Amino acid sequence: MAKARTIGIGMDYSSTSKTALKWAINNLIDAGDTIVILLVLSPKSDPVNKQLFADTGSPLIPLVEFKESGVCKKYGIIPDSELFNLLDTVSATKKANVVAKVYWGDPREKLCEAVNHLKLDAMVVGSRGLGTLKRVLLGSVSSHVVQNATCPVTVVK
Repeated sequence: MAKARTIGIGMDYSSTSKTALKWAINNLIDAGDTIVILLVLSPKSDPVNKQLFADTGSPLIPLVEFKESGVCKKYGIIPDSELFNLLDTVSATKKANVVAKVYWGDPREKLCEAVNHLKLDAMVVGSRGLGTLKRVLLGSVSSHVVQNATCPVTVVK
């Protein structure tokens, strides 16, 4: 049996990040793996727990707590029933451990920090499909993570 892995999924609640999660569930996650849902919120948001965890991000939040509205409110997370259903399904069917971690700041930097801090074995992110000009002007989170993360990164279009 293969060693259990820790796989990060960059999540911003967009359809592309949910597609990336679905891809990971269908193609990457095995029994015993740990899925870390990585949420990077705006540095301008000011939830209750941000002051405690602004530098290091929140502690790992187990799926059971992640689904509670009180916990979501403390961290400034928007509850999303579709996301919770996907995570419940993978937890039950593939026996994967699901946790979430919240960061505040630039998603490009925070996702790369998460790779090292959480010792991720792989990361999956979605791609908005920006054209060349928009990617240069706005910057691409997925491109930055691919170039700077110290683990394999899969970009799902």
